Amino acid sequence: MRLLQTALAVLAIPVMTALVVAGGRTVKDHESVIAVDQIDPAAISDSGIDTPPEEPATSAIPAPAASKPAVHSRAIDPEMVAPPALSDNDLERVEPRAPLGDLALAGPPKPPKLKMPGDWNGTKLFQPVATAAGLIEAKGYAVAVSGVDVVKADETCGDAGKIWACGARARTAFRAFLRGRAVACTVPPEGGRDTISAECHIGNQDIGRWLVENGWARAAEGGPYVEAENKARAAKKGIFGTAPNLDGLPALPAASGPAQVAPDSILPAEGDAVTPPADQPAPAQ
Repeated sequence: MRLLQTALAVLAIPVMTALVVAGGRTVKDHESVIAVDQIDPAAISDSGIDTPPEEPATSAIPAPAASKPAVHSRAIDPEMVAPPALSDNDLERVEPRAPLGDLALAGPPKPPKLKMPGDWNGTKLFQPVATAAGLIEAKGYAVAVSGVDVVKADETCGDAGKIWACGARARTAFRAFLRGRAVACTVPPEGGRDTISAECHIGNQDIGRWLVENGWARAAEGGPYVEAENKARAAKKGIFGTAPNLDGLPALPAASGPAQVAPDSILPAEGDAVTPPADQPAPAQ
C-alpha cells in the first residue's frame, strides 16, 4: 500500500509542473500590449497632406480616472426629512406653555444704574464728629446742616431765672445721635477749608429735621423745618424746655488758696546765695 502511494506521488510531480508552465504561457499571451504606429513624416509631406502636430507618445495612454471620495454616510432623501408643506390657513396660534417654576420667570439682570447729577445722593463722610448741634467735621469737611441755625457749644439758655448750658447739652445729644455712623451730605467729592452748608442724611433720616423736631436746633427763617420748630416749642423739647435738674450731681470743688504763679526762670536772682543740698559735698575749690 505504501509503495502504491509513493508511486502516485512521484508521478504527480511532473504533471503539476506541466500545468504550471502551461498556465504561465496562457497568461502571457493575454497581456495587453499598447502599440504606437510610426508614421514617416517625409511620406506625408510628399503627398501634399498637411502635417498634423506631433503628439507625445504617451497621448494614447488613457488618463487614470479620478478616484471618488469615500462616502462616510448614506444619502438621505430630503423629502423624507423635510417638514411637510403647509399653507397659512392650516397654521393656528396657541398660548405658550406655562413655566415649570419661578426661576423661569426671572428676567435678565438689569445693568447697574449710573448716578446722574439729578440722582446724586451726596458724599459719604465716615466717622463724623459733632463740634456743635448742626455742625459736622469729617474727612476734611466742615459741614453746617442746611435749614437749621447751628446752636453753638457755648450758648446758654434761661428758664425761670436759671441759666443753663443748652449749647453743650445740644452738642452732647447730637453726638449721641450720630454715634460715629457714616453721614451722606450733598458736598463735592473734594473737601475744602470753608464751612459748607448742605443737606445731610443717615440712611433715609434727615439730620436737619431730627435736630429741629427734638429741639436741639432752631429752624432757619423760611426753611423747610419751621413747622417742626413750632411743634418742638409747644412741646418744650431740647433748648426750648426747662433747665435740667442737677441737684443729684456732686458740686464742683471750690478753689482753695491763692493761685501759684510759675516762676519765669529756674535760675536764682542776683545776690541770692546758692545753698547746696545737705546730702551732697561742697564743690572743690
